[in-house]
Amino acid sequence: MIEPSTHLPVTPRTGRLLVLAGVFICAACGLVYELELVALASYLIGDSVTQASLVLSVMVFAMGIGSLLAKRLRCRAAVGFGLVESALALVGGLSAMALYAAFAWTGDKGEVWAGGSRYLLVAFSLAIGLLIGAEVPLLMVLIQRIRRQDASGAVSDLFAADYVGALVGGLAFPFLLLPLFGQLSGALITGAVNAVAGGALVFGLFRHDLSVRGRWVLLVANVTVLGLLASAAALVDDFEAAARRAVYGKDVRVAVRTDIQEVVLTGGRNTSLDLYVDGRLRVSGRDEYRYHRALVGPAMEGRHARVLVLGGGDGLAARAVLRHPGVRRVDVVEPDPGLVRLARRDPALSELNGQVFRDPRVHVVHADVFRWLRSPPRTYDVVISDLPDPASTASAKLYSQEFYGLARLALAADGRLAVHAGSAADRPRVFWTVEATLRAAGLLTEPYRVAGRSADWGFVLAAGSRSRPAVVSAEGTRIRGPAPSTLVHPRYAN
Repeated sequence: MIEPSTHLPVTPRTGRLLVLAGVFICAACGLVYELELVALASYLIGDSVTQASLVLSVMVFAMGIGSLLAKRLRCRAAVGFGLVESALALVGGLSAMALYAAFAWTGDKGEVWAGGSRYLLVAFSLAIGLLIGAEVPLLMVLIQRIRRQDASGAVSDLFAADYVGALVGGLAFPFLLLPLFGQLSGALITGAVNAVAGGALVFGLFRHDLSVRGRWVLLVANVTVLGLLASAAALVDDFEAAARRAVYGKDVRVAVRTDIQEVVLTGGRNTSLDLYVDGRLRVSGRDEYRYHRALVGPAMEGRHARVLVLGGGDGLAARAVLRHPGVRRVDVVEPDPGLVRLARRDPALSELNGQVFRDPRVHVVHADVFRWLRSPPRTYDVVISDLPDPASTASAKLYSQEFYGLARLALAADGRLAVHAGSAADRPRVFWTVEATLRAAGLLTEPYRVAGRSADWGFVLAAGSRSRPAVVSAEGTRIRGPAPSTLVHPRYAN
């Protein structure tokens, strides 16, 4: 039986509240570490569902192991809890920088990161889970040191504080830490808060339960952890700049994090301009003209007075639309105002898109594309879907049957819909899934592809049942089979 401490500097009631406050803060920090790993892994690797499942399942498993291992520390619960929090602050606080460094400096960012370096993600998930799992058994001992109570009551109090803290941490991560500090600095700040909270609880309430050696060990550990986190915070800007150069090359000119995504521009007027969104190449100045002409051109064969562009915040699809005479209105629905702002103001990007957002025919709407399509203000002769790659889990709803059903309702009776469907050569399964989804939504389809210098692109031209889309392949036949090889009409391929 655990005897209450007779050396508390406060009343038992106040001591109990302070312990529960410590549980609250540590739980919030623990959930931030989990979300940080999920967010960074999704950003670096892609496929957010897989990364979330991997991180959370490994962490939950490790928490069970950590709870079992913590039984050996119950006789030294105070110093044990303090060291666990120091280790958790260090591992969790530096996890984002370590993962980003592994991604930036491991050569090929595809196979190497998805293969060997993924083990680093699992290692951090395992370590953080072990340390989080060790917290509750040790806190159970500490709260009993303040006031003896039945086990069920103590467990209820601890888990109540733990779950509320997790709620606060889960809300603070997307709404406070990411917008204000970013992923790397946000993790470092969380680690510092974690270390201070753990150290303050032990030194403030249970310092008389520590031996002289235990006090010095805990003090040195906390000072070391805080020093390392502070040093990392001082170097984080230089680290990010170096990591971006390693990932994107030496010509990084603009790197901004909007409210929705990270946007990076490399090159400029004298070199090829490349646009990266969340680490993935979105526009290559070497052949973006070929991509956008192939996406837009076939759909514009017919009436095209009113055109809707879904996505396309860089302005390049709208530029391709306005090259066709007879266009009276172009509505661009882009959820990220930061990307549009960059497309307006950056000299190289605005030159590339022909200052398209200054054209009075172009109207920009900042809204979630899926929600906006539920009640479009008008119907359109042409709808251009210039959205993120369909291989990304985050954009899956924008390639669903429900989405295409809404897009069909936005089409005029003889309207056409052009969809970027990913690489027809590299990911044929994704490409043909998009084509089949369009047909399932009641649209008639014509799949086609274009080979560029930087990529191979697949597209699908679709129309409602009243009008068949124009044949776009060179031979005048539809592209069929698991790996389409016919190019779009030479007018749009060159």
